[in-house]
Amino acid sequence: MASISNVLRRPTSTTGVWGWITTIDHKKIGIMYGVSSFTFFLIGGLEAFLIRLQLARPEHAVVSPEIYSQLFTMHALTMIFLGVMPLSAAFFNLVIPLMIGARDVAFPRLNALSLWIFILGALMFQSGWFLGGSPNSGWFAYAPLTSSTFSPGNGMDFYTLGLGVLGVSSVAAALNFIVTIINMRAPGMTLMRMPVFVWMTLVTSILLVTAFPVITVGLIELFLDRRFGFNFFNPDAGADVVLWQHLFWVFGHPEVYILILPAMGIVTEILPTFSKKPLFGYPVIVFSGIAIGFMGWAVWSHHMFTVGLGPIANSVFALTTMTIAVPTGVKIFNWIGTMWGGNIELKTPMLFSIGFIFLFIIGGLSGVMHSIAPSDAQQQDTYFIVAHIHYVLFGGSIFAIMSGIYYWFPKASGRMLSESIGKVSFWLMFIGMNVTFFPMHFLGMDGMPRRQYTYDSSYGWDFWNLVATIGVFLLAAGVIAFVHNFFRSLRKGEIAGNDPWDARTLEWSIPSPPPEYNFAEIPIVNSRDAFWEQKQRGEAGEQGTGAGYGEEEHHDIHMPSPSYWPLVMAIGLTAAAYGMLYSYPLAALGAFVTMVGIYAWSMEPVTASEDH
Repeated sequence: MASISNVLRRPTSTTGVWGWITTIDHKKIGIMYGVSSFTFFLIGGLEAFLIRLQLARPEHAVVSPEIYSQLFTMHALTMIFLGVMPLSAAFFNLVIPLMIGARDVAFPRLNALSLWIFILGALMFQSGWFLGGSPNSGWFAYAPLTSSTFSPGNGMDFYTLGLGVLGVSSVAAALNFIVTIINMRAPGMTLMRMPVFVWMTLVTSILLVTAFPVITVGLIELFLDRRFGFNFFNPDAGADVVLWQHLFWVFGHPEVYILILPAMGIVTEILPTFSKKPLFGYPVIVFSGIAIGFMGWAVWSHHMFTVGLGPIANSVFALTTMTIAVPTGVKIFNWIGTMWGGNIELKTPMLFSIGFIFLFIIGGLSGVMHSIAPSDAQQQDTYFIVAHIHYVLFGGSIFAIMSGIYYWFPKASGRMLSESIGKVSFWLMFIGMNVTFFPMHFLGMDGMPRRQYTYDSSYGWDFWNLVATIGVFLLAAGVIAFVHNFFRSLRKGEIAGNDPWDARTLEWSIPSPPPEYNFAEIPIVNSRDAFWEQKQRGEAGEQGTGAGYGEEEHHDIHMPSPSYWPLVMAIGLTAAAYGMLYSYPLAALGAFVTMVGIYAWSMEPVTASEDH
């Protein structure tokens, strides 16, 4: 019998750089998502570093006021749309098919398209630094500051077109994972046997598909205002600038849960593994995630308590904001219950997960403070808000993502990250995080506004700003330690084996790194933690899997063949966006290239024929 590695293969797979460019293998796409988004995360960190240098001392002049406004805006946009979101997508791509026992995602070429649109759209977004200016009106771009009168140049046009392009990538990926999770689960894996990370991916994908069209409408209207003199947000023509705020935050608050739900899913996979006991309250934690997804649509106007919506609207959104804290608190008690009485191993992934819980609680508590409209009126647009969002998105999302990187790196690469360097990185980041952002609570309550370019010493903000800047150096040292660990381990890290953590989900039942086809035989899932439970009973099979397997024969299984048409389409779409800025003929050419890519893709066979 021919070996499985010869029988099951992608028939026209290529190697080298061209193999990565044309790949539609979800694991390679996940790795490229991870590397590219972490690179943009480092760029966002550099922008934050310059902001803190500017604010380290009173009346500093490290950068000009205009560059500072661009740095402040681009730091937020880079971290949210080019860092945290695609880092989550990296995990979606890398592990979701493995967790559900599938050989690939539902639409492999669409998966590649979402990757290339993200990379090219992100490069377009960042190219404003070299083409005359980046967005400078804050990441939520309140009208009328975004009008051509107050924001001349192309900076805000990069905002509208760049986010529009990135939205196409996000929606394409989300639709792919919704179909994959619903239709491609292994036999026996009912919805209530899915790992929690799969559930959080499903909820997040639904939020992406429903939330991004809202901001897309706002972006189109803003672009038309700026370029063609429409009056969607022009108060001189009778328009209401608050319309933009509603459009933005109807998208923006589900976006918060798009950023945090995957992080919650990652932590929920790691805690049982390193506590050596099953997840506490699985149904409750699943339904809490679903509740957060639904209730996230009912809280957007708590960002607008100072706009003047009136006492009734403020009261309603205050109540919904308090209510959404309930399912979030339930998750925290589930995580604590999972660790309670467990045989806890404080490996690096577990340290980052525990750090996530601690920091997210702080961010959540300050968030509940903002649900009280009179309190929010005092804290609004101060550094108290900056502290809150960083405890949620850095202490929350980034710490969970770091936890996930340490946890799944062995599966992706076949090698272990260094535990000693990992723990040094964790403590530097944990201490640096608190030293940087906790003082911002004090600065905010002392009245320091966000987007503050400089300040006079008489305000009394000198000390805590200096402390926050020192914290950034600690954070940077922790990130540098991780980057060193990453490249060192790729070259000479300890060989991982199939299941280095004694984990519970299906991805650990196959080799590390997995073969292209993932599973030689599709597993049959008999319980929620089938792999883990059968390992405990000593029933794992020869291939290291605790799940059962079907009786299918080892006949030839062709994986979808590589394609370069997704890249061609992404190039055409990005060229069309640039053309809307600089040259309408270029926009037409880009649209033509995109249509050619669509047509050629539709005519391309799913798999290439091959004789055996």
